[in-house]
Amino acid sequence: MERTGFLLKVKKDRLEEYKQRHAEVWPEMMEAIQRNGFRNYSLFLDDEGQLFGYVEAEESFEKCLEGMETEEANLRWQADMADFFEDLSGRPDQSMVKLEHVFYSP
Repeated sequence: MERTGFLLKVKKDRLEEYKQRHAEVWPEMMEAIQRNGFRNYSLFLDDEGQLFGYVEAEESFEKCLEGMETEEANLRWQADMADFFEDLSGRPDQSMVKLEHVFYSP
């Protein structure tokens, strides 16, 4: 299992809508997340739009992302959510700034 943190930046004028969208994630997207080995997926957002994500990947973060590449629900979700973010280099799931894991205490 790999623990991963990542960053993205949500446009400040879209924060409330972004939160609402995540209160109603499509069931098929939730199934794709589970099917591809993501566990304990959490998002944290501040008032300025800084988004921190945390996820545990069954094998590796990269392997889970590769699996999501083949999921139609994920491709639709990423296209639907792209306009919420600043400074994307591709889809949102391709633009996450992965953080180095430096400490863990069980």
